[in-house]
Amino acid sequence: QLQLAESGGGLVQPGGSLRLSCTVSGLTSDNYGIGWFRQAPGKEREAVSCMHNDEGLKYYTTSVKGRFSLSRDNAKNTVYLQMDSLKPEDTAIYNCKVILYGSGSYWGQGTQVTVSS
Repeated sequence: QLQLAESGGGLVQPGGSLRLSCTVSGLTSDNYGIGWFRQAPGKEREAVSCMHNDEGLKYYTTSVKGRFSLSRDNAKNTVYLQMDSLKPEDTAIYNCKVILYGSGSYWGQGTQVTVSS
């Protein structure tokens, strides 16, 4: 069974950095997308950054372009979201998601990111 384990959230001051990790186990398909979503209190969940498994094209929501970077380490089955120049409006619960094309999707448990002075 496919499982996702996230880590790396926490409390950081504005302008600081965090790196979120999403380690995937049980993945047997090579036809999928993976990415990070977030939901702030009182707001709808939004896609932050996503990519296809071949890393050919990466998506970033407008508000994080130039500040966040999505990458992966295939040897560790881990996807990273490097978040720099963090702003208070980046405060949210961040979830990793794997989309198996035509088969369904899987979510991690979420990790809290709080940007505050």
